[in-house]
Amino acid sequence: MFTVVDWIVLVAYLLFSLFIGLWVSRGNKNLKEYMFGGGSMPWIAVGISLIATSVSATTFLGAPADVYGDNMTFLMFQIGAFLSIFVVGAVFIPRFRTSGISSAYELFEVRFSRPVRRLAAVFYCMHLLLRTGILLYAPSLVLAQILHIDLKVAIVVSAAVAIFYTWFGGIKAVIWTDVLQFVVFFGGGALVLVLIANSVGGFGEMARMAGEAGKTKWWDASLDIANARTLISAGFAYAILEIAIRGCDQQFVQRYLSCKDVKAANRSSILSMVLGVVVSILFYWVGAALYVYYNMAKAAVLPEGLGQNDVFPYFIVNGLPVGVTGLIVAAICAAAMSSLSGAINSLSNTSEHDFLGWDENAGIGGLKRAKLWTVLWGVLGVFGALFAATQQGSLLKNALFFTGLFTGPLLGMFLLAFFADKVFGGAESPKKLRGSCVIVAVLCGMASLVLVQGIPAFGVPAVFGGIFSWPWMPFISMTTTIVAALLLNFLVNFVNRIK
Repeated sequence: MFTVVDWIVLVAYLLFSLFIGLWVSRGNKNLKEYMFGGGSMPWIAVGISLIATSVSATTFLGAPADVYGDNMTFLMFQIGAFLSIFVVGAVFIPRFRTSGISSAYELFEVRFSRPVRRLAAVFYCMHLLLRTGILLYAPSLVLAQILHIDLKVAIVVSAAVAIFYTWFGGIKAVIWTDVLQFVVFFGGGALVLVLIANSVGGFGEMARMAGEAGKTKWWDASLDIANARTLISAGFAYAILEIAIRGCDQQFVQRYLSCKDVKAANRSSILSMVLGVVVSILFYWVGAALYVYYNMAKAAVLPEGLGQNDVFPYFIVNGLPVGVTGLIVAAICAAAMSSLSGAINSLSNTSEHDFLGWDENAGIGGLKRAKLWTVLWGVLGVFGALFAATQQGSLLKNALFFTGLFTGPLLGMFLLAFFADKVFGGAESPKKLRGSCVIVAVLCGMASLVLVQGIPAFGVPAVFGGIFSWPWMPFISMTTTIVAALLLNFLVNFVNRIK
């Protein structure tokens, strides 16, 4: 039961989040301060912000549910995350930091053309808006059940707080509230784990029973590409997905640019990866602990027919002391607000830079315009969450489809921008990689994903379904984009030579 004390804890947290966001962001006088914090944000805070944005409320609720129903083999994804750090640190971050850009997609105009840059920006905005809608809807659904309020109210309240402090403070507010939200998020998970362990005889006894139930299995060296829980899918395919996110997502690039130099940006990236491993281990153990609590130690009884996704929310309401329930609900809100605030700030940056054009000397006019973009994208994020609530299919399948649909081709575009000169020559070469070929190649990359995955949101079946598991989707769309661009450009050059 959600008591008055729990409400006080929750409301106090929301108000404190607003206070932190407003306090740290005072002094924003221009667009550069608003978007990049003056390029002097502490790398530790940036690293925490990166992981706070990445994990979202789906980690808090979804990771325990996954282990409760299966095991910890998804921990192998951290192998892919570890590998991605080296690639992003060696290839992406130095180029972003030394190129003088203000947006990740500005590189495409320099290397190819303005249409390519805008196409990339459109893809990014579409992907992030759809993803944000799902990430805001999923925890709001749980909050509505726990707090006994309407789903729309839960969505709007969570969004309103994040929109307000992001509108006021820009990237400074996003980063420092992310630090607070990570502390609450991580602390909430740790507290749940400690409480469950104490109730079943301690950590040793809990671990023993979890092992007996098969919940602690985390390694599978199989090379089965149709299974996401294998080493090749987690260690290789997922590494491509992590590179696409950490290297191509404006949320990450904007934070790299908010650090003072390449070394600080790389430190923030490494810290976020280390924290990601710790967070994954923590919340997978929460799932194992919940299984032990209800099924091995039988410390309490679950209602008949309760699904694995509902076990943790049920425990939050019925298994925690008064006040702690409010803190855990605050942690869910923290994760949801972190996802939204980072998204709308980066979308504002993309809109101002890639669609309207960056003017560092725009002064107060540019700052006001950027704030309007923040509110607009926040409102659209709310509508995205409301749209997600109308979908009948799996939210996870829809989210994974859109991730592969957009991030894979974007990664392919970046790799072409970085390395195509070595194949075709530079901008003055008659064999240079043309922007028109890149645009057609991107469409081919997206089409390839439809062939192997279909379109889950509209019930369109895949022509070659069941061959690849979901971590492979960005790899497929990326590879198709690169190969198609190289072949198309070769054909265009060949035709031009014989004319």
